[in-house]
Amino acid sequence: MANLILLSLDTLRADRLGCYGYPQATSPYLDHIAHQGVRFQRAYATDIPTEVAHTGLFSGRYGHASGIVAHGHPYLTLPEAISWWPEQLRKAGWTTAAVDNLYQMKPWFARGFRYYTNMVTSRRWIDGSDVTREAIDWLQGHRDHPFFLFVHYWDTHSPYLPPDRYIERFYPAHRDPFDPARRDMDRAYNHLAYPFFKRHHYDLMGEVTDPEYFNARYDAEVRYLDDQLQALDAALQDLDIIDDTWLILLADHGESFTEHNIFWDHCGLYENTVHIPLIMRWPARINPGTTVSDLVQQIDLAPTILEGLGLFIPDFMDGYSLWQILDGQGAWPRDRAYLSECAWEAARGIIHQDFKLITTLDSGVYERVPRELYHLSADPQEEHNLIDEFPEIAKRLESELQTWVQQWGETDPMQSIIAQGLPFVRRMDQILREVGLTWSEWKQNPYRSRYDQALTTFKAQREP
Repeated sequence: MANLILLSLDTLRADRLGCYGYPQATSPYLDHIAHQGVRFQRAYATDIPTEVAHTGLFSGRYGHASGIVAHGHPYLTLPEAISWWPEQLRKAGWTTAAVDNLYQMKPWFARGFRYYTNMVTSRRWIDGSDVTREAIDWLQGHRDHPFFLFVHYWDTHSPYLPPDRYIERFYPAHRDPFDPARRDMDRAYNHLAYPFFKRHHYDLMGEVTDPEYFNARYDAEVRYLDDQLQALDAALQDLDIIDDTWLILLADHGESFTEHNIFWDHCGLYENTVHIPLIMRWPARINPGTTVSDLVQQIDLAPTILEGLGLFIPDFMDGYSLWQILDGQGAWPRDRAYLSECAWEAARGIIHQDFKLITTLDSGVYERVPRELYHLSADPQEEHNLIDEFPEIAKRLESELQTWVQQWGETDPMQSIIAQGLPFVRRMDQILREVGLTWSEWKQNPYRSRYDQALTTFKAQREP
């Protein structure tokens, strides 16, 4: 029985890694791990963001099949009948453990784990060094029995708060991120979502006027995370279990910086967010230096893990085992990827060959056209909507997407969420009401100065 370590690298954008083509030195050790095993070039998130992504990861089911299509919705519950593969591993004899805090979102994330280290700290955010230390401590006490360890890193999630010495590597010393003469942040600061990001991101950085400063801090977080992965891997070597351990690294989703009017957040079914890194290393079974170009998704990990560990794959799982590719068992059956999101906005997408279609059901805090069609190889930044130039392709993909949704039943769970109000729009409404504004008023006039003045007045009224 082999060991399994699954590392979820929250909000890690694939194209910010050296092994995916990034020229900056953000990921030397992660690149090293990729060279030791297999890198999946076209791996995609299934449902975004975090809550739904990890539900799909551990269930092997699309959100439309499990009913979990939205992130941050207070009333969504995963039915007990939905199988959770960590439970299978525990029943089959693996010692199961998690260093994580998804339990804070929904209790079903603790299913199947004998040990669960709930990473809740008094600080603003969970630091990767704390996660690494807890993981190593657990490994030292349980290395003599086959185990499954899930480790969740949050460093590349906003707010980007790496140690200062990492920022210096990616932001020029001569450049002033607070230069008052710049107006480059106006689009971000006057966006509909500004009150949320003021509270959870901007206020922690100061009066930043240079968007590149945020991007550099993200790169610094990637490098800091890379050092944590190196420390964890060194522990596997010191404990003499590295050759007996199957290591899987992936992101739940990526991140957008300023593309498509999304500012340092992970919404939108664009490549920045849905194209994810996926890397595996298993010296006993995976040839080093392998690259896979087939289209794969997060839901493929569940059957892959079960087959790799010699366990039964339930028929209801929506993914395919990646061993069909790795062992050359025949043609890979996935030629389409299905995408879904329901937090800031509600949308679905489909990728077939080089084309991606995105259909928006509710644009939330964004301005979106109902249908977008992109040719990914010719337009990797998705800047040119081809919906009018290729109407037949768009019509065919939209029909396939509708058929895919309808197979899960007559009730569309995403439409039910939309009828109740998108989770993050509801959260925005709560933030605005705290300072005496309403969502409808804010939509008419979303200027930073207006919100800041309302917040200042609110604080003054509360002072004795």
